[in-house]
Amino acid sequence: MQAIVETVFDACYLIGVVTLGILMIAKSHGNKQYRLFGIMAVVLGFGDAFHLVPRAVALCTTGLDNFTVALGTGKFITSITMTVFYIILYYIWRIRYHVKGKNIYTIFVYGMAIARIVLCLFPQNAWTSSASPLSWGIYRNIPFTIMGLIIIYLFYKSSREQNDKLFKNMWLTIVISFGFYLPVVLFADLIPIIGMLMIPKTLAYVWTVWIGYHAMKAEQE
Repeated sequence: MQAIVETVFDACYLIGVVTLGILMIAKSHGNKQYRLFGIMAVVLGFGDAFHLVPRAVALCTTGLDNFTVALGTGKFITSITMTVFYIILYYIWRIRYHVKGKNIYTIFVYGMAIARIVLCLFPQNAWTSSASPLSWGIYRNIPFTIMGLIIIYLFYKSSREQNDKLFKNMWLTIVISFGFYLPVVLFADLIPIIGMLMIPKTLAYVWTVWIGYHAMKAEQE
């Protein structure tokens, strides 16, 4: 039952976000903000596919234990693409709110992104091992979380200052995604059922993409 439900859910998620991304790219009509949003959605979908597709195959065949290398490699790729996702989202903020200067935010975002990627490259992460250390899971997620907090603050502050009703909940989608993601990082190995929190985390990302698509349609109409 888990294999069927999880596979169907992941398939709908991947197809949904990539489709919305392609539609935004195709229908952005030169609007850089929404073209970037579409690219961001495609990066999200294809990046997550590297982990979710092997997981679906494993669940539907011989089990997760026999796909350790594929799952670990996919998790590594997803960690990189999610970092790129937030870099793109940062530039969407700059474009949407016509931000000039404020390079301190750019320095912080890129600094945390580089730190995250460098930490992901360390062999101590043991991506392809069935016993990857929790400590390195924490290390690589510290700069990632700081990066997320910066973007939460920026979208919350700007959407309120400019009364941006279409993007008023963008900050909240990021809060929810991190709120469900971090307990999985910290406790899923000890309490496997906590891994189920990845479902609402995934839905939060769908909400993020939907906000962009809905805003594009509303502004075009």
